[in-house]
Amino acid sequence: MHTKSLHIVLIGNPNTGKTSLFNNLTGSNQKVSNLPGTTVEEKKGFYILNDEIINVTDLPGIYSLYPKSNDEKLSVEYLLEYSDCIDKIVFVADASNLSRNLLLLSQVADLGIPIVLALNMLDMAYKKSLITDIDLLSKELGIIICPINGRNGEGLKNLNLQIQKKSNLYQTTFFNPNKEQLVVIEQEPSKGTNYYKWLKTYLKYTNNNPKEIIDISNVLNESTIAEETTYRFDKIEQISNQVQTKKTLNAKTVTYQLDNVLLHPIWGFAVFFSVLFLIFQSVFRIAKYPMQWIESGFAFTIENLKNLLPNGVINNLITDGIIPGISGIIVFLPQIIILFFILALLEDSGYMTRVSFITDRLMRKFGLNGKSVIPLIGSMACAIPSIMSTRNIDNKKDRLITILVTPLMSCSARLPVYTLLASLLVVDTSFFGLDFRGLLMLCMYMLGFIAAMFFALIFKWILKQKEKSFFVLELPDYRLPRWKNIGITLKDKIKDFVWNAGKIIFAVSILLWFLANYAPNNAFEKIEEKYKMYTLADKQEKIQSEKLEASYAGILGKSIEPAIKPLGYDWKIGIALITSFAAREVFVGTVATIYSAGNSDDEQVLSDTLKKQKNSDGSILYTPAVILSLLVFYAFAMQCISTLAVTFRETKSYKWPVLQFVYMSSFAYLMSFIVYNIFK
Repeated sequence: MHTKSLHIVLIGNPNTGKTSLFNNLTGSNQKVSNLPGTTVEEKKGFYILNDEIINVTDLPGIYSLYPKSNDEKLSVEYLLEYSDCIDKIVFVADASNLSRNLLLLSQVADLGIPIVLALNMLDMAYKKSLITDIDLLSKELGIIICPINGRNGEGLKNLNLQIQKKSNLYQTTFFNPNKEQLVVIEQEPSKGTNYYKWLKTYLKYTNNNPKEIIDISNVLNESTIAEETTYRFDKIEQISNQVQTKKTLNAKTVTYQLDNVLLHPIWGFAVFFSVLFLIFQSVFRIAKYPMQWIESGFAFTIENLKNLLPNGVINNLITDGIIPGISGIIVFLPQIIILFFILALLEDSGYMTRVSFITDRLMRKFGLNGKSVIPLIGSMACAIPSIMSTRNIDNKKDRLITILVTPLMSCSARLPVYTLLASLLVVDTSFFGLDFRGLLMLCMYMLGFIAAMFFALIFKWILKQKEKSFFVLELPDYRLPRWKNIGITLKDKIKDFVWNAGKIIFAVSILLWFLANYAPNNAFEKIEEKYKMYTLADKQEKIQSEKLEASYAGILGKSIEPAIKPLGYDWKIGIALITSFAAREVFVGTVATIYSAGNSDDEQVLSDTLKKQKNSDGSILYTPAVILSLLVFYAFAMQCISTLAVTFRETKSYKWPVLQFVYMSSFAYLMSFIVYNIFK
């Protein structure tokens, strides 16, 4: 039994390796990224050391204790609110950007909480020809320093030793406000230096709680803060110049040479679009064979279960309901894995930050900034964490616009829908090695981006705010991807997708099976009686088709058919539209279940089954016009309850998720109507 425990907090600038250290300490599979703003909420973990429980909190990376964005505010408020509960702060600093990191360190050290400096990325500093005198730095700062390598866990033994020590953590006060500047608040916690009280006062002042504070409008104003920051920086520059020396500068480093191309106003965009092109070619060409194997595996499983299980309700539920619904999603898993893998590589290498930089000028014309690109591109995987990552956008208007338009970017949930519809529209062929379905997929993702920019421009005009927008972004050095990190990211993404989608699809599949296999007023018996005297070759198929139409599912679909008929959809597609409001990917599982209930041949590939579907007048249902209309609808429609919930949580208002749902769904309907009528 462990009776002793410590609470330590990891803090530092963005992209200094805090989360890597957190994973190495706790063994927790948290996402690590070579991208500023990855951690948007505090992460907690623990480990046991010498019979003592070490509780670890990883806070979002920040540049200053004067918060300008939500993620910075979260970190500062946590430090102040839980200061009495924090036994030690582990400040993680990047040795290759020492002076910039030490500015925040000087503020954190002045809070009066015991602190250890974990000096990371010494290897990167060495590549930049920077040599750091660690002993001298420790003496000048008055803080214990532990050199570490957050990527491979080197130096953790010494760091843990310092974490557990009680008495050898000493510090220097970097800044002490004048008595005239310091406002003493009643019931202020006794722990902390004068700077602690200064910062607490500042936060209360900026949070507009005038009843809790003395009038300090002439004390903690911007000029006073600027003077303090300048004082700190001057002192830090002196220390940095003393402890860090630079050998001969090699300007032609790998990062320097790559950035000459990747940050170029023309070539940078050319490379970016080439990367997107290669992503979607890979999604189809590489995933082709695994998808075929999965399809064959499910067909084999269904056939065998039909023979093994006794005839009846359970057999039909499993083989005609649950398995077809789930297989409709699992079959697209290879494509999703490839997409996540490539995005993780680009993110971990440092390339995504460059994309933010080169697109900043373009983004500003639409009411956004370069930081908005990170959530927008991240939405190619999932809009939910992307909306949360907008917390590092300082400007409130820019952040709100980014939240509102981010779901227009095509996410992985749309990928199964696009793939299924693309297989109906485009023949599985290539031209000079290019897969036409990959080109169509690229067009769909570009369509989402264009729509996002269009509505961002509209919101720029509608939403009024005088706050100026600034774009400050650190460009990290390029690094070789950390395969362990890529593996963690893939595992988490796949688990989230399969588990979250699987739960919904499992429930929807059971519900749909019930709706498709039961009907009111003994309708099924009447249909059986109707065909009793007939000996038609397709008798059974006609019976199944009429039963589906008479079922509860058919009644539900028929009820909305007048509204969707102008888009070219029938009542069966209507059922899929309704169920996929829970999550877009449910569309595929729904049509798999619906058409399995209405078709006796369960071994057919879903796309082949859809190609044979007909309207009541005998015409082909899935014409190019209908397929294009569906593609456009799913590109624009807000069909993700979880995304709406996150929008509410981030904006703390119902009006923004309601606006998001209304404008996206209305736009989807309008554009689908236009596309169908152009191509029919």
